[in-house]
Amino acid sequence: MQPDAKQHGDRGRAGSGLVTVPLSLLALVLIWAALSAFMPADLLPPPLTVLALAADEWRNGDLLFHLGATLARVLAAFVLAMAIGAAIGIALGLSGRANRAFDPWLIVALNVPALVTIVLCYLWFGLTEVAAIAAIAITKIPNVAVTLREGTRALDRDLAEMARLYRFGPAATLRHVILPQLAPFMAAAARSGIALIWKIALVVELLGRSNGVGFQIHLYFQLFDIGRIFVYAIAFILVMQAVELGLLQPWERHASRWRRV
Repeated sequence: MQPDAKQHGDRGRAGSGLVTVPLSLLALVLIWAALSAFMPADLLPPPLTVLALAADEWRNGDLLFHLGATLARVLAAFVLAMAIGAAIGIALGLSGRANRAFDPWLIVALNVPALVTIVLCYLWFGLTEVAAIAAIAITKIPNVAVTLREGTRALDRDLAEMARLYRFGPAATLRHVILPQLAPFMAAAARSGIALIWKIALVVELLGRSNGVGFQIHLYFQLFDIGRIFVYAIAFILVMQAVELGLLQPWERHASRWRRV
């Protein structure tokens, strides 16, 4: 495909998405409204009621405060998980001996339930912010490590040989040969990671924090206030969708552009 034709096709798909996505979401809201008409308002409040509750939570500052607290934890855990997981994955991908030695550790880590990790972190470190962020990050690190390990195994060996012949040092090889090839894998790990991390963050907050979206959902669960549970759930979903569409997907397309040249 010629570059101009390809760019035209990409623009066409993007334009189609700008129409399709809002229509799809509108259909979802209409289905919600239709279902709420046949159910008690305290079990399934209609969209306009939830919107009014969201406006109230926004005006009193609670919505913004608790969203900010959860986003801060998600960001800190995300950076930590990506840095540690990428370092482990690259190391295992470059060394067959290290991979054989530590692959069972990865398998065990991947299969430890997130709830167990959260409870243990709280028992070991107390009901603190450090424990909360550590629990979220630890849950994600094995997934990042596996993705980056497989990406490292797929590196172009000819480029590595070229770097050796031109006497690239370890730092130059990592910067100019390894990391550009791993960028699509890092983007994929980031996209899947953010989807997992924010879900774990809500459980962490429900079990042991005094603020955040998970804490608010737990509070309104105890009060049987389904409308406000909807408010916090939908607000955070919208924020994470904005991060996905506005940051992570463009980054993944940018990181993978060299494959389509």
